[in-house]
Amino acid sequence: MSKKNMWSLKLSTAALVLIPAGVGINYVGKAFAEFLKLPLWLDSIGTILAGMLSGPIVGAICGAINNIIYGLTISPVSFIYGLTSVAIGLVVGILAYKGWVKNVGRAVLLGIIASVVSTVVSTPINIGFWGGQTGNVWGDAVYASLIAKHFPMWIASFIDEFVVDFPDKISTVVIAYLIFKGLPEKLIILFRGDERIEKL
Repeated sequence: MSKKNMWSLKLSTAALVLIPAGVGINYVGKAFAEFLKLPLWLDSIGTILAGMLSGPIVGAICGAINNIIYGLTISPVSFIYGLTSVAIGLVVGILAYKGWVKNVGRAVLLGIIASVVSTVVSTPINIGFWGGQTGNVWGDAVYASLIAKHFPMWIASFIDEFVVDFPDKISTVVIAYLIFKGLPEKLIILFRGDERIEKL
């Protein structure tokens, strides 16, 4: 992807098609995690893949639409968590552009960065809407334990979120990375709106 395209609002047809596809992948990931009762969300695979393929703008749009749909169909509170999804899409899109999807080691590191970003953005929301909890059984057990030991709410809430986000975002980024690496190079260039492909 050429530098001038990273923040371009002129999206290729392939990039526009990628957005609903990414939202669909998010739904499948979330349903899979819930069905198996995993201590993960897996609801950002499509957002992260979109960021890897088409950059931060498409990643952010995919994340925002995903939460708008969640807000309309599952819980209105999902609207505010759109901030987290947008942040993840932006960060992954930027770092992917910078070459952070070259190997699985970089993908794991990208997952760690995404988990920190998600935790920082989500923690104030959790405190404002849920008294600091995440709604995840594993994370909230940690939260309850820390509160019982008289930790400040914001620290307990931050750790609660991070305990879930850390494995979730690493798993999510690695899954998205494996999908990304499995795609033909010509298709990847097409999603990125490279003029060389547009002219073919």
